[in-house]
Amino acid sequence: MKVGKLASAALVVSLAFAASGCGTIRESQGYVVDQLLVSSVQPGIDNRQSVEATLGRPTFTSQFGEPTWYYVSSVTGRKPFVRTKIETHQVLAVKFDAAGNVVAADTTGIDQVVYLAPDGDKTPTLGRERSFFEDLFGNIGTVGAPGAGGGAGGRGPGG
Repeated sequence: MKVGKLASAALVVSLAFAASGCGTIRESQGYVVDQLLVSSVQPGIDNRQSVEATLGRPTFTSQFGEPTWYYVSSVTGRKPFVRTKIETHQVLAVKFDAAGNVVAADTTGIDQVVYLAPDGDKTPTLGRERSFFEDLFGNIGTVGAPGAGGGAGGRGPGG
């Protein structure tokens, strides 16, 4: 009877050990959110220097429109042999006025994430389709040909 209990205990332990290898692997990417620091950024009180001192350098900044700093944070989780899923996602957008003072600090979550599904393995482009050989040999004879815009047309400073 002892051997049967020992074998069943070993089986339970080995199953528990095997199941622990199937756990979710979590990875943080981007800005590490500290809600206390994020909530301390106040419109009308803070400026660029105080935001950088509090939150650090932004993940990226706006290139057009009103000056905005973005702090992007994601936590992904995946199980072995399964595609990675986003568990949490947060974007903090800190908007500044022309003088560099904070106008607004807005937080958005995973509800604003857009999932794109690529269609096949090719990117559609405008223009005509060219074959491999047209790409390889397409410019032969066009360099310097009359009307092709090449350099040997005879109409230059000396011609």
